[in-house]
Amino acid sequence: MKEYFLRLYSYNVWANKKVIQCLKQQQVSDVKTLTLMSHILSALNIWLARIQSRPTDTFPLWKQYALEELEPMAEDIGKRWLEFVNATDSFNRILTYTNYVGDPYKNNVENIMIHLVNHSTYHRAQIALLLRQLGHEPVNTDFITYDRVITGQLSDK
Repeated sequence: MKEYFLRLYSYNVWANKKVIQCLKQQQVSDVKTLTLMSHILSALNIWLARIQSRPTDTFPLWKQYALEELEPMAEDIGKRWLEFVNATDSFNRILTYTNYVGDPYKNNVENIMIHLVNHSTYHRAQIALLLRQLGHEPVNTDFITYDRVITGQLSDK
């Protein structure tokens, strides 16, 4: 599973970086768009904190961060997720936690990790739709595009 998660979280880092670069290049200031990107990064921070038994209140789930804050946030959480995956031998364990409204849950860490990348992809798709509606051009963040880039079949422009 480690190799799978390294690939999945490397993809997530790449995709988040591509979206933030797209937002910066087109000087996007739309509240909904920035809130969704902020939410992606907050969720990544919150889930890693839960998994590592650290406090989760540092990153409010639906706070809108400024565009210039998103890039360092994405770099930091992407690096920390990859460090966590590299340092962990097994992700097959149950995590007991409370969600952001205090409801108790128990989930397998592997499933949480899969969910989190899917969650990020879901919201990046919403961002792409919003960008088109605002007259901007979204960036392609499909996993297969990432695979083509890392295998040298496609340039990462």
